[in-house]
Amino acid sequence: MQLLSIYKIQAGEDFSSFNIYLYQSVHYLSIYLSIYLSIYLSIYLSRSSLFLSLCLCLCCLYLCLSVWALLSLSVSLSLSLSIYLSIYLSIYLSIYLSIYQSIYLLINQSIYLSINQSIYLSIYLTINLSIHQSIYLSINQSINLSIYLSI
Repeated sequence: MQLLSIYKIQAGEDFSSFNIYLYQSVHYLSIYLSIYLSIYLSIYLSRSSLFLSLCLCLCCLYLCLSVWALLSLSVSLSLSLSIYLSIYLSIYLSIYLSIYQSIYLLINQSIYLSINQSIYLSIYLTINLSIHQSIYLSINQSINLSIYLSI
């Protein structure tokens, strides 16, 4: 009888250690997935903001605005659009990932903590990535535009 209770205790410990291992692996997987999708979304958003800024440039050239106004409008549009959309999409993505993680593992106490942690991590990463990428794109765009207009 004691042998049977010892096996039940060991089985319970093995199951709880398996749950902890599963929780940690899903948590790390969600962090890596959030980083990967933040990078992908920032690249996609920078391409779309570049397209919108080029459309704005063509409209400004058609309206004969100055080059300085053209550059300031395109830079401000691309910065604000990329930051706003990346924050919005990262919040949506992090909420989806954390809810999926908490439902999959059936741990009700960690829902609030995982949502907050995922939101803060994804907001920080997307703001950082979108700012660096949009600054690089705006500098590159202004150099290309000034070379084109000087020719």
